Amino acid sequence: MNIGLFGGTFDPIHRGHLALARAARERCKLSRILFVPANLPPHKQREPLSAFAHRYAMISLATAEEKEFIPSLLEAPETSDPQGKEKPKATGKPNYTIDTVLRLKQSLKKIDRLFLLIGVDAFEDIAKWHQAEALFRECAFVVASRPGYSLADVANSLPESLRPRKEVTQPFHKQAAIGDLVLNGVTIHLLDRVYQPISSTAIRQAAAAGKPLGKFLEPAVADYVRKTGLYRGR
Repeated sequence: MNIGLFGGTFDPIHRGHLALARAARERCKLSRILFVPANLPPHKQREPLSAFAHRYAMISLATAEEKEFIPSLLEAPETSDPQGKEKPKATGKPNYTIDTVLRLKQSLKKIDRLFLLIGVDAFEDIAKWHQAEALFRECAFVVASRPGYSLADVANSLPESLRPRKEVTQPFHKQAAIGDLVLNGVTIHLLDRVYQPISSTAIRQAAAAGKPLGKFLEPAVADYVRKTGLYRGR
């Protein structure tokens, strides 16, 4: 079984996230995709973040019509999942992706394949992630590309120990970041035509100003934001 793991703050989850997940499901034949909201994202510890419960609720609403999309409590602050399916840990340390991946794989079969979903903007910083090299050993990557990125940009973003030599990547500069990039110890599936210029920051600002959100959010999520006043006053 092919399983996708899509982590992030999801503050809020928007149509760009769903477009990436749908494209990844089709491209990699994913039987299910776990949407994992981070409790303490390492790269956003100093930024204000909506309560985990709100972000999880919005994911549940956004994915309700997609049977392969599963809201996940893998990084929840609680010590147990009420449904008993997952066992997140309550700690004060950031939610590192490698820890989440290893915990998830404990519940998978050896024949299962894990795919990590990520946007190319975030992938640019992958070498700075905690135990980045280990991540590439544990899963394949599905990266949503965008105009202006080349295969060389993707290859050169890899951790130094996995980065190919310059003479290998030289021809990549003229190739758009699409297709599959398979290197020694690295498998990256690049998705094109899924990029949407949607900013979570802009959505929160629009919500705070009382502007319509239907262009960016699923109706149920937009209604949730409006009824809870989630981003009011930011």
